[in-house]
Order: sequence, then structure tokens, then C-alpha cells
Amino acid sequence: MSIWAVIPVKPLNRAKSRLAHVLSPEQRFEFARMMLLQVLSVTINSPRITGVVVISRDTRAIGIAREMGAKTIQESSYSDLNPALERATSVLQAWRAGAILIIPADLPFINHVDIDGIVDASEEGTCVVLSTDRHADGTNVMFVRPPGLIEYAYGVGSFRRHIEAADNLGVLVTTYESERVMLDIDEPHDLEEYNRLVASGAYEHLKVFLPDMIT
Repeated sequence: MSIWAVIPVKPLNRAKSRLAHVLSPEQRFEFARMMLLQVLSVTINSPRITGVVVISRDTRAIGIAREMGAKTIQESSYSDLNPALERATSVLQAWRAGAILIIPADLPFINHVDIDGIVDASEEGTCVVLSTDRHADGTNVMFVRPPGLIEYAYGVGSFRRHIEAADNLGVLVTTYESERVMLDIDEPHDLEEYNRLVASGAYEHLKVFLPDMIT
């Protein structure tokens, strides 16, 4: 069965806007770029993943993805996350993908153990595997077989909506729990936790981003 990872990427120069009062624009750009590189590296090098698709309207993100060997889909300037994922799913359906694994570009701690765990958590046949955030509100990772099985409902409360969408179809939903997958970096307290973990020395491939003096 072919499993394709889809990584939606916001424009890197607009990423992490909720960190604007603690990180400079240059820091936020570099932080977003570094996290994208990490997620690309994990998915591209996973033996469980057939291929990786990055969908973005940011030409720099597209360029990074292509340099690393990922496929890319250039989005229009007016596209939102859910329509973008629908478009990527349509492409993968045309490529006869067996399953789709959606991973945002802001999960710096996700690793091959998580990829294996999510795929292993999937049941044979039609299924959905979900990983939520630390607030049990959003959807951090989603595995769907076959692609396009449920309608995407990303945004506030998406974890519950995705479970309901699968339940309405009578589809089995499995949850995968991992502290690494739960930690997406959106708010200043997320950045503090990120810096604490990186400073511990457990993640040598990442670097600390100290708050700048924003005026």
C-alpha cells in the first residue's frame, strides 16, 4: 500500500504570527524554515512513506521542498488550508495513493517512531488515525485510508469534527498519542517549552530561538 505524506505550508514570512511580540520577523522566518526542513527530513527518510507532497503558495517553501526531493503543488494566493488539502488529495487520488498522512510543518519534534506508530495504529481497510494537540482541540496529524474518505475540517475544534465525520460514515477512528506530536509551536508558552527541550540536548538538529526585543 502506498502512503503519501502531505505537508501544507503557510508563507514562511508570515508564519508564527502569534509569536510576533517575542520573535523578530527574521527569527520567525528562520524558525518556520527550520521546522519545515525537519518535517521534510523525517517524512522523506521514512521507509513507511512512499512519497512526500508539499502544498504551499510560498515559492521559497516550494523551492526548499523540491531541493529535498519532495513533490510540490503551488497554491493560489487565495487558498485556505482545507481547500488546499482537498486539492492535494485529488492529486494523490489520481496517482492511486493508498493512504494519505497529513503533517503540518510546525511539528519540530516528530520523528520516525511517530510515523511508524501512526501507520501501525491504522487498521486494515478503511480507517482514520488522528493525533491531537495538547489541548485536545486541533488535529496535528491525520492518517486517512483511502484518501478523500472524510471532509477536512481543520481549524478550532477540528479534532472533534474529524472524529464526527468518520463516525457519521461508520469508519473506525484510532487515536495516536505522543508528546512529540502534540507540541506544535504557536504561542509564547509553546516556544518556552520548545526552547527547554532543545536546551536539554536531546534534539541536536534543532536550535534555541530566544525572544528578541520587539519594539
